[in-house]
Amino acid sequence: MPEQSPDDFVILDSVTHLEEAHRGRVAYCASHGGLYAGYYAAKMGIGAVILNDAGIGRDSAGVAGVKLLDDLGTPAAAISNRSARIGDGADGVVRGRLSFVNPTASRLGLKVGQSCREALGILAAVELAPSPPPAALDEARFEEKSAGRDGVRVMILDSISLVLPEDDGHVLVAGSHGGLLSGRVETAIKYPVFAVVTNDADRGIDDAGISRLPALEEQGIAGACVSAFTARIGDGRSLYRDGVISVVNETAARYGGRIGQSCRDFVAAMVDQRIREKSGS
Repeated sequence: MPEQSPDDFVILDSVTHLEEAHRGRVAYCASHGGLYAGYYAAKMGIGAVILNDAGIGRDSAGVAGVKLLDDLGTPAAAISNRSARIGDGADGVVRGRLSFVNPTASRLGLKVGQSCREALGILAAVELAPSPPPAALDEARFEEKSAGRDGVRVMILDSISLVLPEDDGHVLVAGSHGGLLSGRVETAIKYPVFAVVTNDADRGIDDAGISRLPALEEQGIAGACVSAFTARIGDGRSLYRDGVISVVNETAARYGGRIGQSCRDFVAAMVDQRIREKSGS
């Protein structure tokens, strides 16, 4: 359900909260603006959407979804992660300033530096068609079998929303940003995994891009983020292959995680620790 839903536009903490009722609507979704977010918005038939640029990051991945939507003729933009908290829809509308606008949205009057609220008002005043469906993406959730062993699995996800009950006790690498939704600790993760790596979204204002880590610590879950400039946000494969750890929580540090470590090495350390715990050694 929407966190807020004014008559003229929708405000959500995550693009994955879009529903069929939002088809053809204008929305601010406080997710990163990466490829998976743009794909999901298009899949749900959004009329226009504003996202968070997540610091832009490697290969401009933080706005890749905004570009994808332009290819579909759908207006989209992103606010700067230094103007409002990623993962917090209400804050984005109050403080957000546009940092990137796709050409389709530019033709409607959106421009860099504009407030998020003003941009939403412009979009809401235009009759918009639902986005056409996007081309299918590569599998957004799969097991990295070469990384797991002795019954400990390593799952690669493009979005942490794809976590499943059977991931309990295993290790995840998720392309999502490392922030809580509106600061709510219950949004840290849906199931008690053993360890999880996300993207720091260049931290952003109020360090919102890494706010998930203390909440994971409270649950005894090892948490870490890779730098947004080492791996593409929204791309779990890139996090695992290319990511370099920028921050860890205390539990992860006890298990051998450290800043500057490759994501692959971090995952290996977490798998080793989980095996030790299972064996009682």
